[in-house]
Amino acid sequence: MVTELGWFYIAGVTFLFFFWAYGIVSFLLDLKNIIVPKTRQYIRGRRRMKQQEEEESEREERERQLY
Repeated sequence: MVTELGWFYIAGVTFLFFFWAYGIVSFLLDLKNIIVPKTRQYIRGRRRMKQQEEEESEREERERQLY
């Protein structure tokens, strides 16, 4: 038979388990819905900026060659 202290221990562990599981699920959902999309957006922006810089440098080089 489980003692009164045993019941408190089981209830406490169960209670803490739900918060632990909720934290893991919340973190994974944050990764999926916030962090991963923002990271992809940042990478796209960096690529776009790099491409624009390359195009501008090519344009300036062509202009210098014309003169």
